[in-house]
Amino acid sequence: MDTKKVLNEATKQIERCSSQLELQNVKVAYLGKKGKITELLKNLKDLSLEEKKSTGAKLNSLRTDIDDIIKNKLNGLKVEEINSKLKNEFLDISFPPPNSIPSKVHPISKTFDEVISIFGSMGYSVAEGPDIETDYFNFSALNIPENHPAREMQDTFYIDDIDKDDKPYVLRTHTSPVQIRTLLNEKPPVKIIAPGRTYRCDSDSTHSPMFHQVEGLFINKNTNMGDLKGTLIEFCKQFFNVQNLKVRFRPSYFPFTEPSAEMDIAYEIVNNKIHLGKGDLWLEILGCGMVNPVVLENCNVDTKIYQGFAFGMGLDRITMLKYGLTDIRSFFSGNLNWIANNGFSIGDY
Repeated sequence: MDTKKVLNEATKQIERCSSQLELQNVKVAYLGKKGKITELLKNLKDLSLEEKKSTGAKLNSLRTDIDDIIKNKLNGLKVEEINSKLKNEFLDISFPPPNSIPSKVHPISKTFDEVISIFGSMGYSVAEGPDIETDYFNFSALNIPENHPAREMQDTFYIDDIDKDDKPYVLRTHTSPVQIRTLLNEKPPVKIIAPGRTYRCDSDSTHSPMFHQVEGLFINKNTNMGDLKGTLIEFCKQFFNVQNLKVRFRPSYFPFTEPSAEMDIAYEIVNNKIHLGKGDLWLEILGCGMVNPVVLENCNVDTKIYQGFAFGMGLDRITMLKYGLTDIRSFFSGNLNWIANNGFSIGDY
């Protein structure tokens, strides 16, 4: 029996296989219970003892060789099939899925763009800063004392890493650190807004541990409280699209401004809906004030020459007010149906 001839024939048949099914058929034809190698092994009973040993060893070696060739071919076919699937089933993840919910702009994104546009028309530029801040930029430079409630663990997310002052880093609780960084790197006059994400340990229908703020800063030689009030009233008129806007400013306290105030806008409820800008009810919308001289001195600004105002508001809050949304958690749910119902088409801009 010529085992080499059998091996060559099997090898040719194996190489011609273009699928795992064809390869399985060849395997059965040679190594199955009724396969060629099995039949040859059955014939050993007719041979002498010496021939049995010699022929048996050759047949076992032949079976092993064919089995190895089949395994190698099978691995190759699997790779080819995977590559074929990858080629034919290629998915460009940048493409929208078929029959998808129409793309909409998130309400927060629309508010971001509107706020930047309105203040941009007043001459404000956009400044940015890191979400992870040092104790100095988030608290100390803003005249927030060591024992202030804002520094408590229940209000602030602290990080294990320690800064150069041997104090833990924090997730910024406001975008005010951007004001400090800007004043340290730019000489007055400075006129910026700082929109971005902020973080606090709070979560319910009107509060989120991650939310959005915009803060503004205007520093020059003659800025006063009248300029601040005029700026904020004009912003609210444009943002809420209410020209005869009824507002009031109440005295308040913030460590980084002096004097400080909170701005309220009037509203009324008609048919269970809030109507902004008129009525006898009041809704606090933002905090503001003249920048505390201590903060300016911390930034190496000469307080005998320069003064200015600052303000800050929650972008999530004003978005909810403008569009009648009631649960801040919906902003971050990732629910595409919610976006479809509450988002905006590009054409709405």
